Amino acid sequence: MEKRKLVVIIGPTAVGKTKLSIDLAHRLNGEVISGDSMQIYKNMDIGTAKIKVDEMDGIHHHLIDIKNPDEDYSVAEFQATVRPLIEEISNKGKTPMIVGGTGLYIQSVLYDYQFTENPTDPEFRSRLEKELVEKGEIALHKILEEIDFEAASKIHPNNSRRVIRALEIYHCTNKTMSEYIRSQEQELLYDVALIGLTMDREVLYDRINQRVDLMINQGLIEEVKQLYNLGIRNTQAIQAIGYKELYDYFDGKITYTDVIQLLKQNSRRYAKRQLTWFRNKMDVKWFDMTPPIKHDKMVDEIFTYIAGKLQD
Repeated sequence: MEKRKLVVIIGPTAVGKTKLSIDLAHRLNGEVISGDSMQIYKNMDIGTAKIKVDEMDGIHHHLIDIKNPDEDYSVAEFQATVRPLIEEISNKGKTPMIVGGTGLYIQSVLYDYQFTENPTDPEFRSRLEKELVEKGEIALHKILEEIDFEAASKIHPNNSRRVIRALEIYHCTNKTMSEYIRSQEQELLYDVALIGLTMDREVLYDRINQRVDLMINQGLIEEVKQLYNLGIRNTQAIQAIGYKELYDYFDGKITYTDVIQLLKQNSRRYAKRQLTWFRNKMDVKWFDMTPPIKHDKMVDEIFTYIAGKLQD
């Protein structure tokens, strides 16, 4: 059976994925599927750098504003949602395009990860949940850190559901979650043009700092305070950068000046982790977006690459 054609655009925060994806979508007759694990949440617009309706320029976007901030969302759910979307978009004669920065989410779609067959042990999970209550989130996260540092570095201690799941997989398979996922990596399920956007690190970090300042001016503090006032805490959504730091500020644990600096620092570190993930885990064709490169020239160059890669 012929594989469906798929365009994937990845890269760190603030590198310029949104504008480029819109311009390419016009040329490719495409529809965009958000590959960002936080833009799925309603009322979290500024901190997630969510595309605005007028910026979409008529391009249909999927998987934006589909969950409330107090709801969980998993990579398995993302996979189960996106694969039928790819079929639906392709059947309309259009090009499906996944755009985003959450590496594991995108990987789960491209490869044959079998989440439904993941091993479980309800009794062991129950023991961990009891231990969570007795000893706390940090203690449980430290256990994971000793077993699977790679997974622990990607899972926030407050996300106890994912911490417990990673420990459960190790208990059942004697493989770390990272090893278990890698063992499922096989051939690509789609005919993929996998585009990566990169940029000189200092230039990127400066753009990230400027973006944080812009978010503050646009009302990020007010946006997060609304969630805080609603009593939404210890949820997956609030672990997003820009939200968890401001919760500490509202709790009086950090000063205003320090929280802004922390926001910038954590955003820069996240961008570095994104680049490391993409370079180590995925076979990407990289394009350097460092100014003074002309945007239209890059669109032409990337479009030419995609056309050649996905030609019939």
